[in-house]
Amino acid sequence: MANPAVEPKAKKSRKILILDSAEALFAQYGYDGVTLRQITKRAGVDLALANYHFGPKRDLFNAVLERRADIVNSARFKALDECLQASKGAPSVEGIIDAYLRPLGEIQSSADDGLRHYLALIAYVNNSHEYGKEFMTQFFNPLVQRFIDALRQALPEADEQAIYWGYHYLSGALTLTFADTGRLDILSEGKASSSDFKTGYAHMIPFIAAGMRAICARGEPSN
Repeated sequence: MANPAVEPKAKKSRKILILDSAEALFAQYGYDGVTLRQITKRAGVDLALANYHFGPKRDLFNAVLERRADIVNSARFKALDECLQASKGAPSVEGIIDAYLRPLGEIQSSADDGLRHYLALIAYVNNSHEYGKEFMTQFFNPLVQRFIDALRQALPEADEQAIYWGYHYLSGALTLTFADTGRLDILSEGKASSSDFKTGYAHMIPFIAAGMRAICARGEPSN
């Protein structure tokens, strides 16, 4: 059966068209920068239809966030399982981080604009005090805890708080990469591009792995 998230526009239901339009606009302008009228205009449907299917804008925003969470999580769970099986219970930090990042790189290099919009939206949510904690906790904490457990296997002598800080730094780097602001292009005068996700992830893996090993080897930080 075809995935309604990637069907041609002519074959999509009006409900899916509303979700797709909301996803693209929220990703570009944030929650507060978009109205229901703008969403339905882009979708080519009546405003009343958005209210009928989703209710107020906040409920539509939540529906957009929930829709693809399982797709993203399943790809990363699968990558982690493959990493752990290949390592026979002794994973490397680099292997774990690769499993965390690689599915996202595959999504961003795919032909599915919707999934790319979704990752940009996650960057917005992850950086939002209002939405970040609630949504990320509900939909992504089980995934993150699996990766934290794998990092414990890779760094058995590490202080646990250092592993969590290491993940925190990874999450921050990932959020900025998802956002794809173009600032890297300007700073580097075109030598590097924030939309070059393949290179970005290739650099991020050894960078984060080295930093995580360094802080995990230090023990408690001094005051």
